[in-house]
Amino acid sequence: MNKQLEKEIVTHAKVEEISARTVDYLKNGFPVHFTGPTGVGKTSMALHVARKLERPVVVLQGHEEMTNADLLGDFNGYTKKLLVDNYVRSVMKKEETMKESFQEGLLLEAVKNGYTLIYDEFTRSKPETNNLFLSVIEEGVLPLYGSKHEEKWVKVHEDFSIIFTSNPVEYAGVHKTQDALLDRMITMELGYMEKNAETEILQQKVDISEEDAILITNFVSALRDKCLNKGKHAPGIRAAIMIATISKQKEMERSTANEDFKQLCVDVLLHSVHKGMEYEKQSRSLSLITQEFKKAFGGNTNGK
Repeated sequence: MNKQLEKEIVTHAKVEEISARTVDYLKNGFPVHFTGPTGVGKTSMALHVARKLERPVVVLQGHEEMTNADLLGDFNGYTKKLLVDNYVRSVMKKEETMKESFQEGLLLEAVKNGYTLIYDEFTRSKPETNNLFLSVIEEGVLPLYGSKHEEKWVKVHEDFSIIFTSNPVEYAGVHKTQDALLDRMITMELGYMEKNAETEILQQKVDISEEDAILITNFVSALRDKCLNKGKHAPGIRAAIMIATISKQKEMERSTANEDFKQLCVDVLLHSVHKGMEYEKQSRSLSLITQEFKKAFGGNTNGK
């Protein structure tokens, strides 16, 4: 899966330019933050950049319930060791020891070993949880708060790098990040890709013809433009990939004459279009999808 994500973005010259700059920033010790709406390829970009650093990659997914124990690790049970000494036949000596078992958290593992950490959707975690990253970035140490370790902190490995990703603050479930953390990272805003780049991605990921890739890309892109004129949410490349993948697997004719293909497009796109149109009547969103569907596939009679 990760190899495929790399292929998704490598064909786009603009993305390669951003990627090259990002690698330079990371190699100079600065964390990078990719932000933008869903579906623009933030995680794909982060994975692509991380591989260029040629270090092991750890992906951490932000969420509301994340705690220091998730980042640092925790003691999660005991290991038992029994030693039997029967050196003298008439004397048997038994020695039993119990030791707590510690499971390292992903942040601790990455910091100690110099891995590249991708902190995906980090603004879904509470700001107080993310405070640990201030010490990591600014002071080069990871405090071991609340742990039973004898050490109070761990020095950050010189090869350690962090790439953050996030959705805009207006998205549901997103916390406002403290300025102290944002000031210590280089934030790059990513937008939707150009249609020709999305067409190339679709062809490579799903292995469909250029003609069909253009039709699907134009269809999703037209709906995206309508949604963005109305609000801030819109269908992205993921929707196009879903439509292309399923229609190929089911060998559907990609035309208005195929009711199954039309229903597939509606199922994939209705929620995101309805959200993008700021939850106007669902019939309005359905009508919009149908209208653009006819424009995109009305003249296609043999696409598969």
